[in-house]
Amino acid sequence: MRFGSLPLDEAEGAILAHSLRRDGLSFKKGRRLSAEDVAALRKAGVETVVAVALDPQDVGEDAAAARVARAVVGDSRLGGGVTVAAPFTGRVNIFAASRGLLRLDPARIDAINLIDESVTIATLPDFAVVEPGQMLATVKIIPFAAPESIIAQAEELANAGSPPLTVAAFRPLSVGLIQTRLPGVKDSVLDKTVAVTRERVEALGGSLVIETRCAHDETDLAACVQAFPAVDLLLIAGASAITDRRDVLPASIARAGGVVEHFGMPVDPGNLLLLARLGDIPVLGLPGCARSPKLNGFDWVLQRIAAGVPPTRQDVMRMGVGGLLAEIPSRPLPRAGTAPTPEAPRAQRVTALVLAAGRSSRMGGTNKLLADVGGAPLVARAVDAALASQADTVIVVTGHQGEAVAAALAGKPVRFVHNPHFADGLSASLRVGLAAVPADADAVVVCLGDMPRVAAGVIDRLIAAYNPLEGRAICVPTTHGKQGNPVLWDRGYFTEMAGLTGDSGAKRLIGQHADQLCEVSVDDAGVLYDVDTPDLLAQFRAG
Repeated sequence: MRFGSLPLDEAEGAILAHSLRRDGLSFKKGRRLSAEDVAALRKAGVETVVAVALDPQDVGEDAAAARVARAVVGDSRLGGGVTVAAPFTGRVNIFAASRGLLRLDPARIDAINLIDESVTIATLPDFAVVEPGQMLATVKIIPFAAPESIIAQAEELANAGSPPLTVAAFRPLSVGLIQTRLPGVKDSVLDKTVAVTRERVEALGGSLVIETRCAHDETDLAACVQAFPAVDLLLIAGASAITDRRDVLPASIARAGGVVEHFGMPVDPGNLLLLARLGDIPVLGLPGCARSPKLNGFDWVLQRIAAGVPPTRQDVMRMGVGGLLAEIPSRPLPRAGTAPTPEAPRAQRVTALVLAAGRSSRMGGTNKLLADVGGAPLVARAVDAALASQADTVIVVTGHQGEAVAAALAGKPVRFVHNPHFADGLSASLRVGLAAVPADADAVVVCLGDMPRVAAGVIDRLIAAYNPLEGRAICVPTTHGKQGNPVLWDRGYFTEMAGLTGDSGAKRLIGQHADQLCEVSVDDAGVLYDVDTPDLLAQFRAG
């Protein structure tokens, strides 16, 4: 890879290292210069550009990042619990697909980061509790390209065993609770323990299925343990704290035929936790802090059991680093189904809006959207691409022959909204569609129903590029220097878009917000191709 000032005669195919503005031209950093770009620069009086010219052995930043990310997560179809975003500016973000614990192989992640300065992986901590859509890691290629040998070495390390980054999803555990009591202990205290325990278990997708009480006595507790119904996990909360391996709780478990695996943990609060087993059923003797909703060592162990990765005694003994929880401000555990905190990076929520309301006025009376192409209606191509993309939801706006269009898409997981004013043009359909976008959506990607060659990967590239904090609030695909469709818009522009009139859509707004525009280069002429006439339909059918 060569970096520096290049004369225009050598600049075609090079990548701009810095944004360039001159006499009405505005080329952003990272743009691969086409022959047309070079001609425009020469016309503007530019003689040299600071750019990067790739060597044959170099892998472009996006391709390199995508390869490393795929290797790190393995085949996500096999249940790794993650999703991988499309690459953009040499970055690929990895997100949780399910609620659970992030599992890492820190040694292999470190080894990949130590290969070369060009390849980096940043992750959340191992065993972090993650929510669906929460960002787990980001792979970033620092320069504009990395040598093939470096990327191949990273792939080899990542593929040396099971994937080094997965999510262990929480399982719906059935949990039982035994509480011992001493004279004078109020039922209200024990009832509170039941409530707190139930909230903890349900927050991880499980159920507290049975609770019983007995005297704080070795004989009574051993009998209770022996007679307890089968559950996935048995918890025992003693009326008095465990002070020794020979105390009432561990002695009762052993007397009932169980095995005490470990007593104590280097986590505070939570030091006095007991790890045991009764046959195949894990048993936990709870520390006194488990009666409080505050985070403590019991939570860490419970999370691992719920995720199907129960800790060994050695695992518990290694929890000391980071195990000082006493000074963490009080906070309740996350409840089942809750979203990550605002500080937790998450995937942007993008709605795909497919406009399919037009009258096909140039088709001579035929509704092109319903035209059969290879056994499916033309509009299905655009809708299927949106469904296959990383958009969260897909909304189809109908109008002209709306019932027929909806019937042609029957069975597809989309939401239909009807535009009764479709004759007013594209802007009316846009207005109706924007009103239906979910309130929690960050952005919308506006797709046209008569553009059948737009691939799902193009939509994914727009979603990956979207980052309003970095000045990428409007994302438009470009090929050979020409802007195409679909276009992604941040929610902040919805009001302006809804105020448009006529049949030209929202593209007229792009020039008014050039500072927030991101041109996403795609090698896909489908972003410029629409079916507007009978001749074009015939050509498309012919392949």
